[in-house]
Amino acid sequence: MKAVPIQQATKLTDIPGVGKSIAVDLASLGYSQPSDLKGQNPEAMYERLMAQAGDHVDRCILYVFRSAVYYASTVKPDPDKLLWWSHKDN
Repeated sequence: MKAVPIQQATKLTDIPGVGKSIAVDLASLGYSQPSDLKGQNPEAMYERLMAQAGDHVDRCILYVFRSAVYYASTVKPDPDKLLWWSHKDN
């Protein structure tokens, strides 16, 4: 998988593993572009999303958030770490 370098990414869907639905979730949390995710706390983002939903949100969303934050925060990301399942709980 060849990812768009973070410096060139302009849409949330440019982030590997982020499709339209998760882009909507990220936008609902106040993120409008990939660089907004740099240095964010994926666990806090996931908790905020659950609070917005008023219910449990599939934990896979947390893994995608972790991957997206890694992508946004890393100049030369490891391609294997751009896969959401690389960020599952141990």
